[in-house]
Order: sequence, then C-alpha cells, then structure tokens
Amino acid sequence: MRIAVIGTGYVGLVSAACFAQAGHQISCVDVDALKIARLENGEIPIYEPGLAEILANKNVRRRLAFTSNAAAAVSMAELIFLAVGTPSRTSDGHADLSQIFAAVEGISQALRPGAIVTTKSTVPVGTGDEIDNLLRSLRPDLDFDVASNPEFLRAGSAMDDFMRPDRVVIGASCDRAAAVLTSLYRSVGIARSQILVTDLRSAELIKYAANGLLATKIAFINEISDLCERVNARIGDVARGIGLDRRIGAQYLEPGPGFGGSCFPKDARALAKIGEDHEAPMRIVEAVLASNDARKRSMARKIARAYGGRLRGTTVALLGLSFKAETDDMRESVSIPLAHALVDAGCLLQAYDPVANDCARAVLPTSVSYCASALEAAEGADIVVIVTEWSEFRDLDLGRLKVAVRTPLIIDLRNILEEKKARLCGFTYVGLGGSRAPSRNMAPPVTSRWLNSKRRPVNSSSESRMTAAE
Repeated sequence: MRIAVIGTGYVGLVSAACFAQAGHQISCVDVDALKIARLENGEIPIYEPGLAEILANKNVRRRLAFTSNAAAAVSMAELIFLAVGTPSRTSDGHADLSQIFAAVEGISQALRPGAIVTTKSTVPVGTGDEIDNLLRSLRPDLDFDVASNPEFLRAGSAMDDFMRPDRVVIGASCDRAAAVLTSLYRSVGIARSQILVTDLRSAELIKYAANGLLATKIAFINEISDLCERVNARIGDVARGIGLDRRIGAQYLEPGPGFGGSCFPKDARALAKIGEDHEAPMRIVEAVLASNDARKRSMARKIARAYGGRLRGTTVALLGLSFKAETDDMRESVSIPLAHALVDAGCLLQAYDPVANDCARAVLPTSVSYCASALEAAEGADIVVIVTEWSEFRDLDLGRLKVAVRTPLIIDLRNILEEKKARLCGFTYVGLGGSRAPSRNMAPPVTSRWLNSKRRPVNSSSESRMTAAE
C-alpha cells in the first residue's frame, strides 16, 4: 500500500517506520526542510529506543521517502495520515488545529480519487467532520473518505506499543475506509480482535477519555502519597493494596512529582474545554489539572523543607530532566518549573540526563550547568534530587556518590532507590509517601504477637517497580 504521512514528529516517524517495516511504501512529509534533510542523511531527530535500528535497516530505508513536497507525496497515496502537532492554545487551552487544517488545505488539490484522509493527531470531537466539510468545499467532485485512527504510543516504548498494542481504534463513516485501515493493521501482524471499529466522533473521544482517566490515576496516587506522609502510612503498601484489585490494576499508581509530556497535560486541558463547549463539564478532569499543577509547584518547597528551609547558596544536583525515562522529550517536564524555582531561590544547579541535556538547554534557566554523568553532577552538591526514573539512577554507586557530595542528602522524587541502602551508605534519604517501600512478600499473618505489639513490622526490602508511563 502507498501511504503518505504528514508530519515527521514523534507519532508520524514511529508510524512510518513500522508501516515500512511491514512492507508498505511510505512518503514522510514535513514543512521543515532541514528536518527532512537530516532524515534523508540518516539522522533521527527524536530519541526513541528501537527507532534508529529500524530506520537503519536497508529494506525499510528503501520503502521510505522523505520530502517537503506534500502534493507529490499524496498524489500517489491511497492512504494519508495526518500526524501534525495539536498543542494547547495558550489563550484558552483548546487544541490548536491550525496545523491540521493547513495540512488538509495543502494536500487537497493533489488527492487522488478514493483517497482516505486519516487523523492520527489527537483532535477534538467533530474535527473529522470539519475536515470532511473543508475537503468537500475545496474538491466538490472528489471521491474520498475521512477516518480517525488515534495513536496510543508511550514515549520510551512506542515501537512496542505500535507493534503489540492493547487496541487499535478506527473511526470511519463508511465500510470501505474501515476495511482499508483494518487490512493495513492486519498486515502489521495485529489480530482482528484487537481492532475496534467505530464512528468518527467516538474514535476521537476515546483518546481524550483514555488519557484523562490515566491522568486521574496519577493525580490520585500523588495526593494519597501526601496523605501517607501526614498519617505515617506507607505509600508502597497502599499502592500495592489498591493495585491488586483487578478492577483498578497496578499501572499508574507510582507517586511522583506530577505528570508531564506531550499528551496528558494538553489532552486533559482539551477534554475539559470540550466538555465546557458542549455543556458537559469535566469537573474531575479540571480537578486533576489543578492538582497536578499544584504538585509540580510543591516540589521546590519539599526540597527546601528537607534541607531546613533556606536554599540560597546551595548546590543542587538534578538527576534526570526529561518528563519520563527513555525519552528526550522535555514538554511539560517537572524539571522545568523545578529548575526555575530553585534558581529563583538562589540555588546553583548541576544537571544530568542520559539523553535530554541538549533539549533541556532550550527550556531550563541559562545558569544551569550540564554534566556528563550523575557523579559529575553530584560533585560538591548539598542536595541530590532524582527527578526522572532512569534505570541508571536506580543503580547509582552510593559509596562513590557519598564521596562526591558536600552534604549527604538525597531527595528521591520517584522512589526508585532503596531507602535502607541509602541510609546505610550515610545519606539522609527523603522519598515520597513517607516510609513507602513495601516488602516483596505478603504481610506477616496477624497473630496475637503482632496484635499485642506496639512495634510496626520492619520493612525488609523494596517492591519491584510498577510500570508507569505516558
């Protein structure tokens, strides 16, 4: 099948690579000529595990073309995917659809009869109908279809999510478009039972509803974490006790400094605006957004309290800058408001991220010093703050870290270190949710010995980490 993908960002590039790997001919289109030139030279503009390897495959490369000429690309394509950005409008929080409609107008005159224009970008309910109306006004005699195929790719595991998805959602107003898209995903190796075919508007809403619910779980466990600290409960045990309920599940029940990235914040804001526009207020989602914003702002205060209140003149090592591990994406990362707040408080920042140092320079304060390793960032630091849950931070050599720092204080905003081990190495350890790490095994049986004892059972080890991703 000949396919044109409009937009070579995160979604477009991953989708194009996977479709090409399945044997389809793909034309990747972008208005950024410099990005197209880099892609033609084999440079990958984003960091995503596994993507570079697929794009380096000779057979895949033969099936991929990169161009800024949208008309030429779509003139031969049976299927066109719109994978351009739909960021939040700064004025009101609505999804900005200007790139979507500009792309539609740009390709309209070159569309071949029978073309299927499909949105992969996350768009508000009714956008597919607007695209249909726009195309009919521009090409009244053209036979075409409009469909919706929202993406559910998580940064850091996008390749696996594409090839082994929980579900593929196809929204179409006619059987032909649904059949073509179903056949495409079957060719990738996805079972028919995993493909949900529905109408355009339902498909558009599914993406927003899914991200709204996941954001709610994150905000909820973060607030429960705060409550654990106040009542001397253990967030690890509480999260495990909740997650063992099959109706709830364990994923997205890891406390952290607040969600960020390209999806959850903007999609939650857009969902709230959609509800407002249609007189169906999304009160829960609005509360989630407020809770998450407050959570991010509170992290600098948490650090100040742990250090004793006064931060001016202190050196802080920030370990991890991207919004989550396994990506260089800095969009709405907690490291941005955190770094600005710490600099405003008079701190000197030494930062390190395994892949996001370069991306961070554009959004963090200019005074931040960037380091080549965690140990270098910790050199002479008064406070070490773990911001992102990179696996290499779980395996830090705490003995060497203790030698490097000026003051042995670790503030773990991801709860990835073993508290007992950190304390044995001489660190003051501050995590989230109080004494939070549960044991691997079930709690000891309740006997008269435990009932009569005022001593709490000792936590012997840390629980393996639950998966949490956007």
